[in-house]
Amino acid sequence: MNKLIIGGVALMLGIASCKKPAINKSPELVSTTTDSLKNGTSNVVVAPTTDSSKVSVDNAPKTEDAEIEKVSVDEVDFKYLKGKAKVGIKSTDVNQTVNMDIRAKKDSVIWLNLSVPGLPVSIATAVFTKDSVKIHNKYEGSYNVYRYDHFSEKFKFNLTFDILQALIVGNRPFKKNKSRVIRENEYFLLKQHEGKVQIDNYIGQDKKLKKLLVTQDVTNTKLEMDFADFTALNNTLFPLSNLITVEYKSEKDQKIYQTVINIKHTKVELLDEPLQFPFKVPEKLLKKN
Repeated sequence: MNKLIIGGVALMLGIASCKKPAINKSPELVSTTTDSLKNGTSNVVVAPTTDSSKVSVDNAPKTEDAEIEKVSVDEVDFKYLKGKAKVGIKSTDVNQTVNMDIRAKKDSVIWLNLSVPGLPVSIATAVFTKDSVKIHNKYEGSYNVYRYDHFSEKFKFNLTFDILQALIVGNRPFKKNKSRVIRENEYFLLKQHEGKVQIDNYIGQDKKLKKLLVTQDVTNTKLEMDFADFTALNNTLFPLSNLITVEYKSEKDQKIYQTVINIKHTKVELLDEPLQFPFKVPEKLLKKN
């Protein structure tokens, strides 16, 4: 049985306990062009070329390899987010593209609805809050509620709501930790620790997070996000592309496995007006849970 996962990072690592529907497998995503984005939403505009002078560094020494006390990072601020994306998933047993509708309330709720090319209806809907993940697998007719430690145990990695939100908007998931900042080539590297997890934030000259590398010290599980195609949106730069690589060791055969997820946002809106997060589950499935 092939598996896809629905759930935050876990959602895009495969669909949980799901037989794969007969769909058109296509590992390549269609390139998102400037024109198609403009046609998709009126408030997505191509960002101007960034100027390295916009980097805000407090108490920064003049030497290239010196430690920097503080770096100002431009975070995406929003009340509500609404968007569409194409997501390419590739692993040892999955190689396909899915369409994803996204809605979110900052630091509170993330709603995802999945469909696949060739099927006109939704195959799954998931709702993420700070403490739980609800998944309605419409294709198989199942409904499950998980805590995040379910996915953490499976992948030997501490998956959280904050990591999922960072995955979507390109913000740092760990902001309260003290940072040691150094200069590495064209980046400012903010190094952090969260328990036994090491976090490397690569900040570009435009003050945006360009790359996030999270490493679990004990298991050596790695999550890497590479953000690109930054576009001006509501007075900030928003990454329309995110290439995610997850690497972990299987307890069954002790081999290293890798999953690659390629997210291409085709439409994004940052809104002040509240959004609805529709999530209807048949009564018979609720009784089973």
